[in-house]
Amino acid sequence: MFALASILILLLSLLAKVAYYPTSADAEIILGKDETARVLLLTAHPDDECLFFAPTVSSLLAQPSAPDASGRAVELYSLCLSTGDADGLGEVRAGELARSLDILGIPEGRRWLIDHPELPDNITLSWDASVIAETIKPYVLANKITTILTFDRGGISSHPNHASLPAGVSRLIASLAPTADRATRAFSLITVPLLHKYIGPLAVAIAKFDIAFAALLRRYGAAPPGRVPVFVAGVADYRTALNAMMQHRSQLVWFRWLYVSFSRYMWVNEWTEVRPPPAGSGSSLA
Repeated sequence: MFALASILILLLSLLAKVAYYPTSADAEIILGKDETARVLLLTAHPDDECLFFAPTVSSLLAQPSAPDASGRAVELYSLCLSTGDADGLGEVRAGELARSLDILGIPEGRRWLIDHPELPDNITLSWDASVIAETIKPYVLANKITTILTFDRGGISSHPNHASLPAGVSRLIASLAPTADRATRAFSLITVPLLHKYIGPLAVAIAKFDIAFAALLRRYGAAPPGRVPVFVAGVADYRTALNAMMQHRSQLVWFRWLYVSFSRYMWVNEWTEVRPPPAGSGSSLA
């Protein structure tokens, strides 16, 4: 029994050490080649920013906000497409979002909250891709956004509002491509199978092993096909995300406490590029 307890303590200590520091891989795929990467985080509801995207937010905000000796800088913006008013708490949730973004580090002037009648918070409703594209287009153009980050078609939690966003972004990109000074690209957060979704800090160990193994393969000229941008939070980043979520007091029901304790997305984000729809598929916007 003593030996088993000792082994368990050793394993927990190793896991804590592995999870302590943040890391990332292939972030340059998202940031592109511009001197200043202007990245827009596109969400559906207040609290999405800390429940799903916090590892990426922490990593990007750790980058210089003005070009340094490396010649690179990152500006991070946030656009939320609804007030989360499904239960009549839109005004409350707007204030909660502002406090959460303050803690995460996205300043006023680089964050917006939209209340659009055709984009309601509704767990049974998918949003129209054209409405999404038309709504976000002015923000993308005015701020010269180079990269958009959002959900994938799985929506992480299968929420139809989440799952609607990549189609809208894809349509926007297709409409901008012929006229934009630079190509705006988009990436979606990969929805993992349920079995992998709630493994908490263990996800950090797995992700860091995958990153190290991929680096080893590349070193010996045997890189696996496809490169996936990955952001892994450290302990301090997790605490920041947890503190940000604490600002969403109206949403702190029992199952969200389980979520923030065990969700992989509090620790690890993996991304895949959003492709524009095929030409002639009705993607143009006025």
